[in-house]
Amino acid sequence: MNNVTLRVYSFIDSLQPQLASYLATSSQGFLPIPGDACLWIEVAPGMAVHRLSDIALKATNVRLGQQVVERAFGSMEVHFRNQSEVTSAGEAVLREIHADVENRMACRVAWKEIIRAITPDHATLINRQLRHGSMLLPGKSMFIFETEPAGYIVYAANEAEKAAHVTLVDVKAYGAFGRLIMMGSEAETAQAMQAAERAIASINARATA
Repeated sequence: MNNVTLRVYSFIDSLQPQLASYLATSSQGFLPIPGDACLWIEVAPGMAVHRLSDIALKATNVRLGQQVVERAFGSMEVHFRNQSEVTSAGEAVLREIHADVENRMACRVAWKEIIRAITPDHATLINRQLRHGSMLLPGKSMFIFETEPAGYIVYAANEAEKAAHVTLVDVKAYGAFGRLIMMGSEAETAQAMQAAERAIASINARATA
């Protein structure tokens, strides 16, 4: 498969409780649990993800939690308790498309912002949208983060949850942009933003510009 572009290759060593629960709620496949290792891959064209999922599942014991096939991009998420199984699945995918981790696209932070003391009307509107995480509470600070490509938002969310006492409201990891909403105090949301930015910087240290 020489015509496949590796847009996202994002390994997570240990899913944090809120993110694992969120992925399980929105998953169409096998459900991850906290502490699982996880790999999120996004490729173009989208239909190629079927072949790559097949390769990963036949080569290892990983479970397929998510697969989103769009015309332009295709995304897959695999997980397992044993990190070595997940890394082996990733290596099998990379071999199939003749790529290395460094061939993945760099991540652009398209938007980042903290909105302090969210109003009741604003919180209610967000809570009534298609949301799989916790409710946003009036008076709290809202941390929003947007990435391109979309799949990197999962790693940013996991690192933010590790670093701060924030509540996960929503994550969207497919499409043109990845989007994250978290809630907490002003100090905690600022800490979460810093962790998300560090996560993206670590990805870009090993990525094609």
